[in-house]
Amino acid sequence: MQFDYSATQEEIRTAVGELCARFGPDYWLRCEEKQAYPEAFVSAMTEAGWLAALIPEEYGGSGLGIMEGCVILEQINRSGGNGAACHAQMYTMASILNHGSIEQKRKYLPRIADGSLRLQAFGVTEPDAGSNTLKIKTFAERVKDGYIINGQKIWTSRYMQSDMYLLIVRTTPLEEVKKKTDGLTLFLVDIAKAGPALKAQPIRTMINHHTNQVFIDNLEVTDDDRIGEEGKGFHYLVDSLNAERLLVSSESIGDGKWFVEHASRYASERVVFDRPIGQNQGIQFPIAKAHMNVQAAELMRNRAALLFDQGKPCATETSMAKYLASEAAWEAAEACMTTYGGFGVACEYHVERKWKETRLFRTAPLSNNLILAQVAQHALGMPRSY
Repeated sequence: MQFDYSATQEEIRTAVGELCARFGPDYWLRCEEKQAYPEAFVSAMTEAGWLAALIPEEYGGSGLGIMEGCVILEQINRSGGNGAACHAQMYTMASILNHGSIEQKRKYLPRIADGSLRLQAFGVTEPDAGSNTLKIKTFAERVKDGYIINGQKIWTSRYMQSDMYLLIVRTTPLEEVKKKTDGLTLFLVDIAKAGPALKAQPIRTMINHHTNQVFIDNLEVTDDDRIGEEGKGFHYLVDSLNAERLLVSSESIGDGKWFVEHASRYASERVVFDRPIGQNQGIQFPIAKAHMNVQAAELMRNRAALLFDQGKPCATETSMAKYLASEAAWEAAEACMTTYGGFGVACEYHVERKWKETRLFRTAPLSNNLILAQVAQHALGMPRSY
């Protein structure tokens, strides 16, 4: 098994790091203070072509593998930034790429690649459904020229920064389908064209996340707006989740490395009682343990990414990578916060911002408790718990 990164992957890491250096920690602090979207950073990433890494060359992208995408997002977070601000632009297009019509691919993918069209908003979760996607109530009623959609979504992040909205809805009531996973359909909605049929209400959160509730009132869509077959949307959704989990895992790994690097350096330089605090095992050991767990999570991520790029089944591996990476990052965040002491909550040191951001990944895009349940059932053959 090959454990080393390729020369190309190392070149990508260096180039992304150099771009991120133009947007230092004070840039991200200003965005945090103003609740501002990091528009300049996202534009720079787009212009450099990094957000089109996974789009095939024939549609204007780089045609790189998921491992290269992982390196890109890991480096953003390791540099002190927040890849979540633009990560959906990398993977949400997978539904079009894998299941869209030739016309849809030609119409949308080149514009997503060059950044003239932003597809970051993905409407899945609902107030009464949570992680139970099969229980969503937003419904698309069949009419002569297409569908009329009514319902509500929540936690739709970066809706205000998107031109298109990828929306999963019911087209057949749950009680009428033979399999619970049937009867859901994906639509690609033009936000500007939808007008007042889509209304977004921002949700203020503890992090600079730009997430919203979206109210859908008699939204008219056509067959041309549908991705793939009617009723197969859940299967298309699951198909893209592996990429999402790998990329989120990579952001967590980047966070973990940031915390370990900053904690170990601060512990070596900070002198209390006439000695560096890092000389004390109570400070030293948690940082070392966090470092080992981040490294282990990286190996799991790399194995899952290799399976993904080879086209092999990898659902369990991507879920485990997401779990291990987000837990390791949180452990590193706690070690870093403890190491900095009172300075850890001072905004100028940037620990508290990263600490808040990395905590999110234990909950989103999939709760770690659900991952444990899935691994128990599908990897270990234990009874289904939900």
